[in-house]
Amino acid sequence: MSAVPVTLRRVVELEIDGQTVRAMEGQTILQAVRALDVEIPTLCWGETLTPVNACRVCMVEVEGSRVLVPSCARKVEPGMVVRTNGDRVRHSRKMVLEFLASSVDLSTTPNAARWIEEYGAEPDRYGPAAPPAAAGERDRAHAGHHHPGDGQTAATVAQPVKIDNESYVRDYSKCILCYKCVEGCGEDWQNTFAIAVAGRGFDARIATEFDAPLPDSACVYCGNCIAVCPTGALMFKSEYDLRHAGQWDEERQTQTDTICPYCGVGCELTLHVQDNEIVKVTSPLDHSVTHGNLCVKGRFGFQFVQNREKR
Repeated sequence: MSAVPVTLRRVVELEIDGQTVRAMEGQTILQAVRALDVEIPTLCWGETLTPVNACRVCMVEVEGSRVLVPSCARKVEPGMVVRTNGDRVRHSRKMVLEFLASSVDLSTTPNAARWIEEYGAEPDRYGPAAPPAAAGERDRAHAGHHHPGDGQTAATVAQPVKIDNESYVRDYSKCILCYKCVEGCGEDWQNTFAIAVAGRGFDARIATEFDAPLPDSACVYCGNCIAVCPTGALMFKSEYDLRHAGQWDEERQTQTDTICPYCGVGCELTLHVQDNEIVKVTSPLDHSVTHGNLCVKGRFGFQFVQNREKR
């Protein structure tokens, strides 16, 4: 019986914000920085996803590099000197936050309001947000007849809220094109490839294959795209309905971990409960079975718990 080869990783020593840090070879700058309990804003980065360097809010300064580098993807190197909060870095993050907040709705993006205040971002200096389009204008924009000069900033903003199933809602006015849903649906996890980025430039948008209605697409309703969405563009319908009614209140919610009852795989579920009702189901990212992913039954099949007949 042959021995299993073991790959040994070296310890890399580098400097971060004037402090000597030791990290494992292959780790990213972001991982090394988070070990110091220093915050670097991230939107498109996901703990279980391949970095795609789309949002650019995690940029840091590396000595010797002409340009800022994405900390979520750049690997540590021996002797590297990193600055995470210099003037160049802060100005870059301020600009990115301004661009995002001036073109999409970040109201349900965790930490966005705090980051905007922390970096002194002023989205209003780019003018008022694009006004909502009438239904006919939205339909034309979605059909590909949209032009940037028509009073809309992007096709993602021009799309109406899509409610075509009882599991989740798509509100692309909140979409920042971070690609996390595409990665989660594709090679990283689900391998369903039901969604992708369609169009180019101002017409770029998340769409199903051939722009088919979601129920007619390859979507298997696993909800793993919702799990990784950083802005609320993809949201449980139960959460959307409560938010729409002004009743969503995370401070009143409790979380209970349990095992999915539907099969023997052993997926761990985190039940989010408000007023004695399950409002959504997630799974821990560090769970060895799920890594945050679930199937349609585990993610959305919780209604039987609370549909009790009154006798």
